[in-house]
Amino acid sequence: MKALKLSLMMIGSLWAGSIYANDLTGTWLQIDDKTGSSKAVIEIRKDSNDSYIGKIVKVTPRPGYTPQKTCNKCPAPYTNQAILGMDVLTGLKHIDGTNNYDKGKVIDPLAGKIYDAKVRLAANGKRLTLRGYMGVSALGRSQTWIRQE
Repeated sequence: MKALKLSLMMIGSLWAGSIYANDLTGTWLQIDDKTGSSKAVIEIRKDSNDSYIGKIVKVTPRPGYTPQKTCNKCPAPYTNQAILGMDVLTGLKHIDGTNNYDKGKVIDPLAGKIYDAKVRLAANGKRLTLRGYMGVSALGRSQTWIRQE
């Protein structure tokens, strides 16, 4: 009986992990690649074109840091747009048969720059690595985002 319970629990946990296996939708905690502290909470959703879009739903307070309210150095259509509620990740497409996504764009609202973006989702679906770059991926930066449940 104990063996059966253990087997059912293992199957259940494997199934639960596979729910997220290829799905970016949900809420993610953005971790700053320079400081290791959280920056924002991003909600990722899928649009009608099967692309993924990420919107800032919360700016995470950090000691000694006054959050910037608007994207004042950003190009149109982001110029002077409020950071809270801004779509910072757009156009991301899933690569069939993988945990990878590419062809996206990500904006850094603090620097006002737009980068090409690609994402690798961890096998358990609980972490993603977002790579922002210009031209060549090797010349970019990566951030880790942690799924919020």
